[in-house]
Amino acid sequence: MKTLVIAEKPDMGRTIAAVIEPRAKNNRSYLEGEHYIITWAIGHLLGLAEPDAYDDKYKKWNFGDLPILPQQFKIVPNPKTKDQLKTIGELSKRCNAVVNACDAGREGQYIFDLIQQHIKLDQPVKRLWISDLTAESIAKGFEGLHEGAEFHNLTLAARARSEADWLVGMNASRAFTTKHNTLLSVGRVQTPVLALIYDRQKEIESFDSLTYYDIKAVFQQLERTYTGTWQGDRLTDGEKAASIAEKVRGKAGAITSYEVKETKEYPYKLYDLTLLQREANAKYGYSAKKTLDLAQALYERHKVISYPRTSSNYVNEQNIDGMHKALHMLKSTSYRDLAEGANQSIVNVNNKSVCNPSRVEDHHAILPTLRRAGNLSKEEQDIYDLVIRRFLSHFYPPAEYKQHTVLTEVESETFKTNVKELLFLGWKVCQPNEDNSKSSGKGRKKEEDDEAEELVSEPFHINPEEKVHCSEVEVKEKATQPPKSYTEGTLLKAMESAGKQLENEELRDAMKEGGLGTPATRAATIERLKKVGYITMQGKRITVTQKGRTAIELIRLAGVELLTSPEMTGHWERRLHQISKGEAAGEKFMESVKKFTISIIEKVRTQRKADASRFESPEEDKTKGKSKRSSGSSPRSTTDSSRSRPSSGSTPPSGGLQPLAPCPRDGCGGQIIEGRKGYGCSHFKQGCGFVIWKEFSGKKISHAMLHTLLEKGHTQLLTFKAPEGEYKARISLADRISGKLEIDRE
Repeated sequence: MKTLVIAEKPDMGRTIAAVIEPRAKNNRSYLEGEHYIITWAIGHLLGLAEPDAYDDKYKKWNFGDLPILPQQFKIVPNPKTKDQLKTIGELSKRCNAVVNACDAGREGQYIFDLIQQHIKLDQPVKRLWISDLTAESIAKGFEGLHEGAEFHNLTLAARARSEADWLVGMNASRAFTTKHNTLLSVGRVQTPVLALIYDRQKEIESFDSLTYYDIKAVFQQLERTYTGTWQGDRLTDGEKAASIAEKVRGKAGAITSYEVKETKEYPYKLYDLTLLQREANAKYGYSAKKTLDLAQALYERHKVISYPRTSSNYVNEQNIDGMHKALHMLKSTSYRDLAEGANQSIVNVNNKSVCNPSRVEDHHAILPTLRRAGNLSKEEQDIYDLVIRRFLSHFYPPAEYKQHTVLTEVESETFKTNVKELLFLGWKVCQPNEDNSKSSGKGRKKEEDDEAEELVSEPFHINPEEKVHCSEVEVKEKATQPPKSYTEGTLLKAMESAGKQLENEELRDAMKEGGLGTPATRAATIERLKKVGYITMQGKRITVTQKGRTAIELIRLAGVELLTSPEMTGHWERRLHQISKGEAAGEKFMESVKKFTISIIEKVRTQRKADASRFESPEEDKTKGKSKRSSGSSPRSTTDSSRSRPSSGSTPPSGGLQPLAPCPRDGCGGQIIEGRKGYGCSHFKQGCGFVIWKEFSGKKISHAMLHTLLEKGHTQLLTFKAPEGEYKARISLADRISGKLEIDRE
């Protein structure tokens, strides 16, 4: 008998096989060697069943059928990957032991748990728990396999997370949808995140800008020139500001205070996933999901970084030697100059800014592996570059500065000067040149407070005993600024700290266990809000749609503000963390979730139905009548986005959402339903993004054209208008996964 190894994805399975069974025979869906059979999941092979699996009545969305509280949750195979699940079941019968080699984290544990439950694996289970996919780590991991039972509590936490999300999401979504006759998606994590964005946008809209005046004076002392900012209560009177400027212009002044202190700036913390996503968004404009995908590719396919879905910025003592080896590896890459200039001895077990085992949970910070990077795409290189430069910075000493603070008095008016003089670049040599030209984070903050900090590289010195001359004065009219709209980077920071806008890194760390979602799920939450039509992107800025606004307002008016509370969801995440450590009971947690679910239904039951106009923006309102006449859509259509659909063939009570045809995406199993703007798949919650928009290249896609596109892949010949004249063409279904259409000219 052999040992069955189950990896999470095909690439991971093949990588593991190359180490433990290098001569294994390739059988397409598994590899077989002398001692091991290596196969894989393809992500989630199974998931929790839809409500209609418990009772046919749930196929229709009726408020009277709520709440839905399964006594025992059912799991069902993903139709698209059922063959792989069958393969694992057949292979398991030939093996007397199993190794769980799925991702080392809560989600990977859950993927294996569902497989184990469904095919009733009763063999002893070992757990491979590694942080990177290099040959050395895999070999070492198999030498020290853990007992599967050690991860029982992590499995319980994973189940509780999934079932809690199902209870709140299914029941709350159906409750608000059936009450207001508009498809409203509600979730344990996504709704508090939407509330964060909504509250910030309301702050911005209600902000009352105040005009004020800033006075800058230029002072001369022998060869030295420096600038000072007027000190006093904020000036809102332009005439008073002008009179102060006139009063000091051309006059002599004295230095009343001159302080100099030396300061050091240490390297920024090693990356966890959220910090990497935030910085990639700020520097490259990458979405959280894009950064996660790129980091996952660097980990899985290229094997050049460690496990990216980590929440730690530190390493364990046993990682120090590997960091030294990675530094040596970088000496033979394009980072040679930086690696050669690094001091290996700085990274040691006593350096608590790097090595802090008490701050490492399942995985250490993101690190480079010993494999040299090659054939990376530009975007992959961008992410790799961030990781490498941050890694190398910890092998350098701190940057050193002299902080000069000067108070200058002219005609009884005081001006303040802040100068930051660079003494030694230290670790900042690892930053790209454009980053070093900027002032530090502290300097940027001070600039917002009108106390700009000037960063200089040449020596700065003045004589406090000598007089100065005020050579120039400038009055600038300014206005107070509203809070900034969230970007994906700043939203990730808010999610991480459960909505507490904490600048203090240590306080943010303390909130990590109680954040919104996990590093692995936050990107998906943001994408979900986009898909259901609650938020849109304006460049980097995130804005709430009218539908998103109304959703939050209705939830709060119903008296279930807890659904929009980041703190509550943070407490839930903390409790899940405690369950994973054996410090809390999963049953007790689920009982509290059920009680909360019942309270949601009872409160929505008494809520007044919202007017349909509350879900439409003014622009949509103007075109509403026209679109209904031209497209023939039902006045009872309930979605303002064709991606906002029920999560299964179970349909809400709206004539416009009846199934029109099976989804063409292989193995999906969903139904195409009609929204106001398009035709989309009912299995959007399982990740199906298929949608055909009702308008394409000036043509309305009718039901007949939709059926022809789905069955034949193209329409009949149609006449199109262009500046050069009319032409004949067909509309073709170019992508059966996304629903993308193309024009095929005759």
